[in-house]
Amino acid sequence: MRTSTRIPARIAGVLTGLALAVGGAALAAPAAHADVRACINQVERELRGGEAPEYVRAACSAGLGGDHDQCVSGLTKGGVTNGTAVSACRVAP
Repeated sequence: MRTSTRIPARIAGVLTGLALAVGGAALAAPAAHADVRACINQVERELRGGEAPEYVRAACSAGLGGDHDQCVSGLTKGGVTNGTAVSACRVAP
């Protein structure tokens, strides 16, 4: 009887580990998206006119990748003020 009680306990342990691993991956994915969204939202507040153009998304994605300078220059080339570009790119990574 001893072995029959160990098998369900092991299965429960494995299932718990899998659930934690999958749950952790699911929680990590939205965080990256939220950072780009925070950058875009910062710029949209300044633009005050609907959805951000594609250059904003591209620049914020560069910021998410860790290229702060490219993020700032991409935004300022598109007409975003330097102050807004710097603060938006700061929230991207």
